[in-house]
Amino acid sequence: MKIQLAILIAFGAALLAGCSSGGSAPATPSSTTGSTASADAKSLLVGIVFDSGGRGDKSFNDSAYAGLERAVKELGVKEKTVDSKSEKDYEPNLTAMADAGCDVIFAVGLSQSNALTAVAPKYPNIKFAIIDNFVDKPNVRSLQFDEEQGSFLAGYLAALVDKTQKLGFVGGKSIDLIKKFETGFRAGALTVNPKIEVTAKYTESWDDTALGKACATTLFNGGADIVYHAAGRCGIGVIDAAKDAGKYAIGVDSDQDDVAPGTVLTSMIKHVDESVYQTIKDVKNNAFTAGPKRYDLKDNGVGLSDFKNTKDKIGQANIDKVNKIAEDIKSGKITVPSKPEDLQKYLDSLKK
Repeated sequence: MKIQLAILIAFGAALLAGCSSGGSAPATPSSTTGSTASADAKSLLVGIVFDSGGRGDKSFNDSAYAGLERAVKELGVKEKTVDSKSEKDYEPNLTAMADAGCDVIFAVGLSQSNALTAVAPKYPNIKFAIIDNFVDKPNVRSLQFDEEQGSFLAGYLAALVDKTQKLGFVGGKSIDLIKKFETGFRAGALTVNPKIEVTAKYTESWDDTALGKACATTLFNGGADIVYHAAGRCGIGVIDAAKDAGKYAIGVDSDQDDVAPGTVLTSMIKHVDESVYQTIKDVKNNAFTAGPKRYDLKDNGVGLSDFKNTKDKIGQANIDKVNKIAEDIKSGKITVPSKPEDLQKYLDSLKK
């Protein structure tokens, strides 16, 4: 009896051991799978250092943030953002983002080039991207646009709709980048009407909306019936001035048509959002490359909004003309000047 009891106890112990072993056996791959899933699910941390205009400009900075928001939604990345009140904030903001463990960091605006040139070499394992400038570092992608092409279309459309033979342009800071917008706008308008007068004013600011409004009001009072802006948050003031005057503004960077429906003739959209999104996607897919990456009219990097609030005022015949001239630019039949000194050469070519 004792022998039988011992056998039963031994058998039971073996059975329990077997159950325990059998229960833990599948836990090993499950645990491994859990580790892999955790690694796969590790979200990229994406940092953005905004330019001094900041979010809420309904323009350049907001477009960059829209690209990040899309990446959060579609690619599952995490975000970290910081505003810059002045240029002295750029370097510490970029450094703080790097120290926070961001995988890729965007410097929004050409003014951040010096700061990024100083910071990027200190963090060789972090990817950086700068919008509207070139920084020659092995871990920096430079996102650049052919703004003059989209601005040409804005000027071309403005001249088709214009009644006074006077147009206006309000720029932010009088730098080469904004001169590209002005030059393209002039070229487009003068292609339609060589006698049209385009007057430009510069705010030398990106965020003084009152000054933007004052500049535009002066242009409207001088006879301009359409004013195009490339002035960051100052452009909100330009649109306000157009609304008050019962005339048209042309928005920039983001689709600003709904800022004042019916007052914004169209917007020259610069797809900063797309460049931000694609760069994040490249980092996620291990396809990031440093160096310049250019966006033009042909690859939808720039272009006009869809006239949803003004189509009836523009007319389909004029829209067709704009679409035709856009195809000529895409095909290379028209080379849009990007510098003021090249404008006359382009205009002379029209006479041949």
